[in-house]
Amino acid sequence: MQLTELLSQIDGRQLSGPVDLCPTLLCHDSRQVCEGALFFALPGAQQDGHAFVPAAIAAGACAVVVERPLPVPESVALIQVADCRRAMARMAAAWYGFPARQLLCIGVTGTNGKTTLTYLIEALLRQAGHRPAVIGTISNRFDGYSQPASHTTPESIDLQALLADFCQRGATALVMEVSSHALQQQRVFGIDFAIGLFTNLTPEHLDYHADMEQYFAAKQRLFCGDMPGCRQAVIHLGDAYGQRLWQCRPDALTVALEQDAAVRPLAVRQSLAGIEARIATPAGPVELRSALVGRFNLENLCCALGVGCCLGLDTEALARALGQVAAVPGRLERIENTLDALVLVDYAHTGDALEKALQAVADLRPRRILTVFGCGGDRDPRKRPVMGAVAVAASDLTVVTSDNPRTEDPLAIIDQICAGIRDPRVVRCAPETVPPVGSAYVVIPDRAAAIAWAVEQLRGGDVLLVAGKGHEDYQIIGSRKQHFDDREQLRLALRQRGALPRNGR
Repeated sequence: MQLTELLSQIDGRQLSGPVDLCPTLLCHDSRQVCEGALFFALPGAQQDGHAFVPAAIAAGACAVVVERPLPVPESVALIQVADCRRAMARMAAAWYGFPARQLLCIGVTGTNGKTTLTYLIEALLRQAGHRPAVIGTISNRFDGYSQPASHTTPESIDLQALLADFCQRGATALVMEVSSHALQQQRVFGIDFAIGLFTNLTPEHLDYHADMEQYFAAKQRLFCGDMPGCRQAVIHLGDAYGQRLWQCRPDALTVALEQDAAVRPLAVRQSLAGIEARIATPAGPVELRSALVGRFNLENLCCALGVGCCLGLDTEALARALGQVAAVPGRLERIENTLDALVLVDYAHTGDALEKALQAVADLRPRRILTVFGCGGDRDPRKRPVMGAVAVAASDLTVVTSDNPRTEDPLAIIDQICAGIRDPRVVRCAPETVPPVGSAYVVIPDRAAAIAWAVEQLRGGDVLLVAGKGHEDYQIIGSRKQHFDDREQLRLALRQRGALPRNGR
């Protein structure tokens, strides 16, 4: 593709150097530059891409996109724009032939629930006759093809390449987790979302966003921004930010558990087998049975029903599609055992998500609740004491351990978690001296040892929740990424205790 065709996608540019070029590659990482590449000098929180322009040119870049003037050889095209990321998104879409225009695009944003909802909406899209692709936290997948996801929402060049690949494979629809980073960094700029869904907003990513207002402003762009945003909106009114978002999108289809909304439960029964509910929708009442458990999954099901109504599905089709989703990897995922205990793995890694997961298991009225969790390093430290307080408030026995400490001292992270445990009724104990009754917590820094110890404490009727990592199959210690899967560790511990079923893996 000629450079002039790419330049036609962006306004307000300043150009110097040759224009009769045909770039061979678009890239934003100078290490990926090859002869004839077009390099985008992205400003970043840690590194500024402008500093890598000389390296990109030395590696063969024929053109560079920048936000401020830089000296370059006369043979190199210098394109100065107001927003490098926005320019990259538009030029990448053109480079790959605007693949999003061939897809019915649905974007899901919010702090919690995005991954589960992509699985639910994927089922709805199939029911509506589409061939859906999915981009999200766990994987990017379509029709049996899957690749691990490095970001919740890829950078725009990678995103457009992925969309083009999905189109080539035969996809007709897309459901995408849209992160606040992606919205703030223009990764999805130019994608016309048919439906946008807002789940909730709770403290998270405040190591990136300065405060909750900036976090909300990023999320809001999907609904009230200039991307062009979404044509139809589904908004969960369960928190104050959903109410605020509704003010700027009064045309939205609303969802709530307890407030008056277009989609709301009329009757609910929860058990270990899942959720049975009668739910009001614009298409009429839906009689729903789902294997998913917990109040927050009831919220997810209601949000998905809202999307299904926007897709024009009738009540029978809605119930049939959602009833087919039995489990979501790492989201209250069950680990089978012979102890007559419920063992669950969940991705909950914020105070709000952990509270919702624990409320979900408390609603099942277990004999005891045991919780194993930690907090990631090099991430917002403000959530650590909050998660400590939440865990012990809802658990009979809490095990504080490591998550992904990254470059931080694991023991320092644990100390910050424990600083939030101030309830005098909750006793800190050594692992060998836990009292038989009352609430207590122990500290076992090694995550594998913490999981094994918790399994040893399990009795019939108990629930064990291992939270924080969910579907992740790695642990990051220092700068080293090593294999670690909570589900594997639980099965190993259950096997050692003789409590893994014969077909358990």
